[in-house]
Amino acid sequence: MIEWELERLLQNAKADASLKQALLQTREDENPVEAFCALCRRLGYDVTAGELWTVGMTASDAKLRSVNGGGVNAIDGWDDAYEQFFSTLIWT
Repeated sequence: MIEWELERLLQNAKADASLKQALLQTREDENPVEAFCALCRRLGYDVTAGELWTVGMTASDAKLRSVNGGGVNAIDGWDDAYEQFFSTLIWT
């Protein structure tokens, strides 16, 4: 599951400054998300761009299904796992 892979990657990057720097460097690439995912896969983490984009959407969809039409609104701008990952990485 993508959430577990991102958490594992974050924990390892906290402990390894060279990994953290390599991850941060992907943000300088012309296509940063693809560079990030390619690095992750090379290092043995199962992270793909498609899964990154669907994490928040899946949570929003589950919330809507859970109320059986009870008038709940969708999560406005559901979470972006990629940006959240880097926000956490930068501040650790």
